[in-house]
Amino acid sequence: MCTPEGIVFDLLSIVPWIKKFGTNPISGEKLEAKSLIKLNFAKNNDGKYHCPVLYTVFTNNSHIVTNKLTGNVFSHEAVEQLNVKTKSYRDLLSDEPFTRQDIITLQDPTNLDKFNVSDFFHVKNNLKVLDPDEEKAKLDPGYHLNSTNMETRETLAELYKDYKGDALLASTMKEPQAKKTDKLNAAHYSTGRVSASFTSTAMTPATEHTADAISDDTVRYSYVKKKGYVRLHTNKGDINLELYCDKVPKAGENFTKLCKKGYYDGTVFHRSIRNFMIQGGDPTGTGLGGESFWGKPFKDEFRPNLSHTGRGVLSMPKPPPMLLNLWEVVNECTLQHEVILSFWSRRDIDLMTLSLLLRCHIDLMTLERPCC
Repeated sequence: MCTPEGIVFDLLSIVPWIKKFGTNPISGEKLEAKSLIKLNFAKNNDGKYHCPVLYTVFTNNSHIVTNKLTGNVFSHEAVEQLNVKTKSYRDLLSDEPFTRQDIITLQDPTNLDKFNVSDFFHVKNNLKVLDPDEEKAKLDPGYHLNSTNMETRETLAELYKDYKGDALLASTMKEPQAKKTDKLNAAHYSTGRVSASFTSTAMTPATEHTADAISDDTVRYSYVKKKGYVRLHTNKGDINLELYCDKVPKAGENFTKLCKKGYYDGTVFHRSIRNFMIQGGDPTGTGLGGESFWGKPFKDEFRPNLSHTGRGVLSMPKPPPMLLNLWEVVNECTLQHEVILSFWSRRDIDLMTLSLLLRCHIDLMTLERPCC
């Protein structure tokens, strides 16, 4: 739930507050429950909130907006590119019409005053609503145990089972929700529950075959049929790059999104080996820092038809999956590096820029680090 000003609240927390105080806990102004807007957040396969259009995972630095009429939540980039610039004010999911005034900003990384907890009305006035569930949980002695050793946990578990029964434990367990399938993400094979329940007495019997759900990334990448193009600006000149997005879509998406994010801005080529390769893309300048766009490693996309077959091939080593290797000659590192792109047509101007980069003086201490 959120207010028309874009302040987000949890439903179970804001409703008791409004019933007791009738104000906005952040600003102290009058607030009614009917003025709250229900938000519809989308989640990816990992259970993280993301933009349902660009599939960008929301972080503390994301610019997030919502449609006041539908409550659908998007990244600011998606609305700006597909609604504002095209002047097509229709919801990107439901296709319902709206106006620009209906766009509410939920999180803007450039406006940090909104998240200054010390300025919140309920903090200044020390106001709070007692949670009935929390008060009930405090009656259990285990609530006050912050950390226990293995022996203590085993003893408490045995006492819990003997005196409170398994029914209470079972009531707290939730069965995982199965992902819904449609004509786009339905697989040609089943989930296997029928055969598993037939051979295992531990499973609930199942008599109906259900199509398994294909991951969102697999569905998205199946529509990628073209290559991508990026221009790399250096102090020695520009290099045009052609990305094999149609063959290695995950690595291609990682590289392009890091570029759009400005991840490589101001970075240096921290390693140069004569007649071999030059490496860069690490914000720390050491070759040991940085992370992928998603904040974690992703599955390798090695392809037998993509190898370091000549001068001017660019690839990503692992780990970490954000460094860039510009190869000078053919080498035998194919199994450790994903080839995701090469120079666009390997034009003479691009190869000349590569030559200028490789001519930089080498640090005599490391014999690898360029000094220019």
